[in-house]
Amino acid sequence: MLIRWRHVVATLVALPLLGFFIGWLGIIPLGASGGHWAVTDWFLHWVMRNSTRTAALRVETPPPLDDPARLPLAAGQFEMGCARCHGSPAQGRSAATLAMLPPPPDLGRVVPTWTDAELFQIVQHGIRYTGMPAWPTTNREDEVWSMVAFLRKVPGMHADTYRELAGLSATPSGTVEPPSMTCDSCHAESRLDAGSLIPSLAGQSVAYLLESLRAYAEDKRPSGVMQTAMSALDKDDFPALAAAYAARPRQRLAPESADPQALDHGRRLAETGDAARRIPACLTCHEKRDGNPSYPRLSGQSPAYLATQLRLFVSGKRGGGPYADLMKTAAENLDEADIQALSAYFASR
Repeated sequence: MLIRWRHVVATLVALPLLGFFIGWLGIIPLGASGGHWAVTDWFLHWVMRNSTRTAALRVETPPPLDDPARLPLAAGQFEMGCARCHGSPAQGRSAATLAMLPPPPDLGRVVPTWTDAELFQIVQHGIRYTGMPAWPTTNREDEVWSMVAFLRKVPGMHADTYRELAGLSATPSGTVEPPSMTCDSCHAESRLDAGSLIPSLAGQSVAYLLESLRAYAEDKRPSGVMQTAMSALDKDDFPALAAAYAARPRQRLAPESADPQALDHGRRLAETGDAARRIPACLTCHEKRDGNPSYPRLSGQSPAYLATQLRLFVSGKRGGGPYADLMKTAAENLDEADIQALSAYFASR
């Protein structure tokens, strides 16, 4: 039988028309109660895996992904934004969650089937046609990688380990609802050390804390973690919250051992800057007697947190209050050696 071109063209025209006609009739069931046909379920997951694999080819994994300092930051975010659907090592998935179509997967089972780059792609961009959203901001790849590091630990993680990482108190036996997250779940001084990626808020000025809270609430300071946390806060509570943390004494974090040459380099940049490279002295603004209270106190902050913030400023991804643009200009010529030196110096003060 000879197939002519007009038959091919007619078929190509008729098929979409037939599809639109069937859709118009409304005979395709969309109720979630019946679930997908097995072939539909297989096809959707096959397409999703292929799409994720291809997108992940351009993702470069940053070292060190096994840094334990990544885990508390991600665990708090997981408890606030992920556990309600995926469950957690301390709380299983609910019946309502399991009735979703498709149901959010058991991460302990599926995480090992993905590469680090593929997990990054999923967490950063979400998955269409499911309940999996994208990360709240596209400018904080460092936070997404922390979540990938945390997900790698989820399979086999003990409930007590999870509660400790997320800042949750032990759940009483027989309790259905897990304890809720608070600001202190992450920011309590007792939970911080020299490797923390979470900042110490104790002893900062009320002005700086207030402006930071407002910047997060108004999406002027990108952070997926803080955007999720801010969703549970009322703006009327900002002044009392800022005052409470400002009144707290800051514990001195034991500084990591640092190269004396790096400390001296950091001190010189902090005190005099580097005019030849257009780097101003940090102490011209920060921690200056009778200085602007909207500038944060850097001394004693963890070097890991300081280095992260400086990298964000250098890359132009760090927002903030009304003076954030000044810091972007001040930091734009810093290189990685400068960042490490400044972070070590201010952590040691």
